[in-house]
Amino acid sequence: MRLSKRVSLISPSPTLGISARAAGLKKVGVKVVDLGAGQPDFDTPENIKIAAKRAIDNGFTKYTPTSGIAELKQAICRKLERENGLKYSPEEIVVSCGAKHTLFNVLFALLEEGDEVLIPSPYWVSYPEMVKLAGGKPVFLQTNEENGFKISAGQLQNSLTSKTKVLILNSPCNPTGAVYTREELREIAKVLVENQIYCISDEVYEKFIYEGEHTSIATFAGMRELTVVVNAVSKTYSMTGWRIGYMAGPKELASAVSKIQDHTTSNPTSISQYAALEALTGPQESVERMVRAFKERRDFVVQRLNAMGIRCSPPPGAFYVFPRISQFYDGPVRDSVSFCEKLLEKEGVAAVPGSAFGSDEHIRISYATSMEALKEGMDRLERFLSFLG
Repeated sequence: MRLSKRVSLISPSPTLGISARAAGLKKVGVKVVDLGAGQPDFDTPENIKIAAKRAIDNGFTKYTPTSGIAELKQAICRKLERENGLKYSPEEIVVSCGAKHTLFNVLFALLEEGDEVLIPSPYWVSYPEMVKLAGGKPVFLQTNEENGFKISAGQLQNSLTSKTKVLILNSPCNPTGAVYTREELREIAKVLVENQIYCISDEVYEKFIYEGEHTSIATFAGMRELTVVVNAVSKTYSMTGWRIGYMAGPKELASAVSKIQDHTTSNPTSISQYAALEALTGPQESVERMVRAFKERRDFVVQRLNAMGIRCSPPPGAFYVFPRISQFYDGPVRDSVSFCEKLLEKEGVAAVPGSAFGSDEHIRISYATSMEALKEGMDRLERFLSFLG
């Protein structure tokens, strides 16, 4: 079969690949500790599940407007104003089938062939693949532990070319947990406004901050017209399987994204939309409990890693650590992929190679799992390091 050229441009998701291999081992009786999952281990809160059941009972099982039901879009507007200091109208909101779908639609609407998209590295695995599918060219801005895995305004300025169209900014960041301060964002915003560069601000992990606070870059002077805020209920309310994400941005772009969605997925699932409405408007105690639990788990994992001789600072956000493991490269373990393969093979611990995120010197460990699993996983990792010598 002759497949399209665009398919050859993209790579499979390494995070989903690790999860699939771990699931395969579990099926044959191997006790696997999965530290690769990018989703909370908590159940969806009961009030949200009840709202979904009520939607089914009330017959809300038909098509909805492509860009989402009016009640949900209004709730998103209220959330953005209340929590982020951003005023949007429902016409500037599009609800999609998860934040990943939202990001793809936005890139597809914005990019012409050859447009450059700046992506701080390490980055979430799907950013460059989506850029390529939309005809753009990903350009990576390298970061490291010394600068907190964050780009500076000066670095951004020096990376601009005549083809630069978009910066993708992810704060808090998957995989590093980096969180940009208000002042850092202010300086980055000045560069973007001066050069009229669009910003896709991926704020999916905004609730998972343990030091500092979340600021949306859209709040700075001149940035509302240049920013597309992307968020979802997936992580915040442990609703990854419900597939509801959304964008807030200029009306013209929202209309274009809605048009694209008209001819691809049409509306997001009607039942999930009513569940998301309850998530945004109902009690928020479940989010607070999850954040407290994640902070405790983060502190435990960071302490154990440093005790093993793996350098790792406490990430201020998200629910991942991104420790450097290149000091163990020798013999059979020569890169982050072989490190993770051997770790899964010998100790039954699933972690994700840093090369998937743009840094072969690191691995990503998710602490969005039980403390029991984390303790077992750290014990096995320590044993694995002893085996490596």
